Amino acid sequence: MKVLRVALAQINSTVGDLAGNSKKISHYIKKAGRYKADIVAFPELALTGYPPEDLILKPQFISDNLAELGKIASRTAGITVITGFVDAEKNSLYNAAAVIADGRIADIYHKIFLPNYGVFDEHRYFKSGKRYPVYNIAGARIGINICEDIWHREGPARVQALAGAEVIININASPYEMGKPAVRERILKERSSENDVVIVYLNAVGGQDELVFDGFSMVCDHEGSLIARGKQFEEDLLVLDLDMERLRKYRKSRNQASMQLPARTACAVKKIKMPAAGYPERKKLRQPVVEHALKSEEEVYRALVLGTADYVRKNGFSGVVIGLSGGIDSSLVAAIAADAIGKENVTGLFMPSKYTSQVSREDAFELSENLGISIRELPIDDILGGYLRILSGAFEGRQEDTTEENLQARIRGNLLMAFSNKFGWLVLTTGNKSEMSVGYATLYGDMAGGFAVIKDVPKTLVYAVSNWRNSAGGKAVIPERVLWREPTAELKYDQKDSDTLPPYPVLDPILKAYIEDEFSFEEILKMGCDPECARKVIGMVDRSEYKRRQAPPGIKITSRAFGRDRRFPITNRYRSY
Repeated sequence: MKVLRVALAQINSTVGDLAGNSKKISHYIKKAGRYKADIVAFPELALTGYPPEDLILKPQFISDNLAELGKIASRTAGITVITGFVDAEKNSLYNAAAVIADGRIADIYHKIFLPNYGVFDEHRYFKSGKRYPVYNIAGARIGINICEDIWHREGPARVQALAGAEVIININASPYEMGKPAVRERILKERSSENDVVIVYLNAVGGQDELVFDGFSMVCDHEGSLIARGKQFEEDLLVLDLDMERLRKYRKSRNQASMQLPARTACAVKKIKMPAAGYPERKKLRQPVVEHALKSEEEVYRALVLGTADYVRKNGFSGVVIGLSGGIDSSLVAAIAADAIGKENVTGLFMPSKYTSQVSREDAFELSENLGISIRELPIDDILGGYLRILSGAFEGRQEDTTEENLQARIRGNLLMAFSNKFGWLVLTTGNKSEMSVGYATLYGDMAGGFAVIKDVPKTLVYAVSNWRNSAGGKAVIPERVLWREPTAELKYDQKDSDTLPPYPVLDPILKAYIEDEFSFEEILKMGCDPECARKVIGMVDRSEYKRRQAPPGIKITSRAFGRDRRFPITNRYRSY
């Protein structure tokens, strides 16, 4: 046996759509069969979608997922299928990989290392596996494990390699965040070279609420070299031939066979021979594709587009509506929406008040023309006047303050929600991470909506991503003036964000240090920050937790996003400054 042909089905599952996911898995099994692949692998929990969260606590959901797995098995012939699902055994649930051949489930691997940090909560649902199976498939010795298992140097990959595995297939649902693809690649290169094995790393793709899975599946050879990589943010079927003869010669030269299993794991190793069809005559495949890595701004943009597209599509909305202010944030959200679901499904509302400049109006309408989206103008001065008349008696003798500013934002929120109700459109909010961090947002106003596209994108990154979008495709869509004009909410005359906040190039590093890096006040000062500025920013972050709890979900792109990642008590008297 000189060549093992492996197909990596990088698919976009939908959480809870068991029948739909099963149908997609069956489709890709047939597609891999046309390539005469020996093995086709699918992502972690591909059958249920990831993460299924408390659906797992429903016994009916578990039994339905098992029934669909049985249907998949019945459609399998002449190829070994590896797919993620939820297994139930002796009143315990497992994050599992089914190994299917000749119409039956031949074996099941249970994930051993269960992540319980950041966005992961697997200890809530699953029990850890105890077995380290090694499968003989088409004459090759294969170890199979799941996601977190590969991150541990002395984990399942090490045990399986010592037990004779030549190839490790690791199935994943690994969410995207900036910098993570490079970290994954480094880990895979380490594991493959440490163990003298080929590592086949398969990742899911698609959006699920706050999470985006970026695909970018990879194969590293036994020397730690990247030999194949799938598409990023797209479904893909990556098929490649592994040169087993070359691998075995290398392992023999390294005396791999003489290495012994630790006694504590030797008893948990099980070697299983799988039935498989032989393919004596197969056309040689082209050299494996190594898809190029995207620049960081493009990577973030594509994550936001995929996350938005799947949130809208998977939740059954017919279109979206966005409040267009003529500013950078709403401009970027509109561009993402148009690219995600088509310009014909995006409507902008321009809602000026007496404080809105002519420049803002020009930029909002130019943006809509550039993107090809529809726009409506709904002035709010008359509505605001009605509110102020009603409140005049109660507010008599008091100066105007943020109350009157927030009324404008809430009027706009009401109008957006009216369009949502009438036409069935999803309201996309336009607040960025910098604003959400310090509470520079109005509850039931600009925070009102169903999905917060750039909730995890700091303001400085908003500008960088917007500049990238303007440089892509040959035509700038965001008006040039929007990119250099000083940010303003335009809720009073001559207002600037800098009236209330430090300049964003000063603010964003403090926010990253405090929120994502968990720096102390003293550590932040060592960055060269002004003590009063740092104290003010940290205080604003801490006091704004109650607002963030009421914000819509938004796409995670940083190492620590608000919501699933960062869960602080609202009632909280601890101060770090």
